[in-house]
Amino acid sequence: MAQGDEAFREALIGKKIPVLTLDNQWHKLFTQTGDNEEIRVYEENLNELLKRQGKLNTELKSLAAFKKKLMQEIVAVMELPDSSAKEKKMAENKRKIEDAKQKMEDYNDELMELPKQIDEANFELMIVTMRICYGKIQQNVQDIDAINKWISDFKLQLKRKVIMKQQKEIWNDEMYSYMHAIFGPDVIEMFDMKYNPHNVLNKEKDLIDDKAPKQE
Repeated sequence: MAQGDEAFREALIGKKIPVLTLDNQWHKLFTQTGDNEEIRVYEENLNELLKRQGKLNTELKSLAAFKKKLMQEIVAVMELPDSSAKEKKMAENKRKIEDAKQKMEDYNDELMELPKQIDEANFELMIVTMRICYGKIQQNVQDIDAINKWISDFKLQLKRKVIMKQQKEIWNDEMYSYMHAIFGPDVIEMFDMKYNPHNVLNKEKDLIDDKAPKQE
């Protein structure tokens, strides 16, 4: 028994559990969590019991029909004149009927035990399902926390980078304007200054001016 299974068992006491391998909702769980070897073992065990139950019910119907046919043959043969062939056919059909009755008894005995076995197999599959899903949920919570931390750290770094970028643009504007005023455009071009000043301060001023109501 895996760690934590006992708690799951206690949680399931008295709960009505659907046959999991016949439940579409159960199958949808594993489109998210992916295939699991342990789940597959318990799933196959439950499916084998369900198949056996279905097969036995089919066999019982078939045997009942076969037995009925043999009985009809016996009734028909009884109307025939006495002969060794008649006696042989009667004896053969009686033997077949007895064989069919014995098989039907054995199948019915097995069918009486199968529901309990199916419930137990289904319960064990539910325990494993709960453990696997609980583990996936815990892992997802850890991943979500890590992603949230990464996003928070990234937002902080992004904010700092944006502020740093804006500050450097302002400094470049100020320095470019100062050097341009002192040395003039010809001297600035000699330094091959590949800088297209954003003039952040003037842009902000222009933005304010554009938003201000115009006087008519």
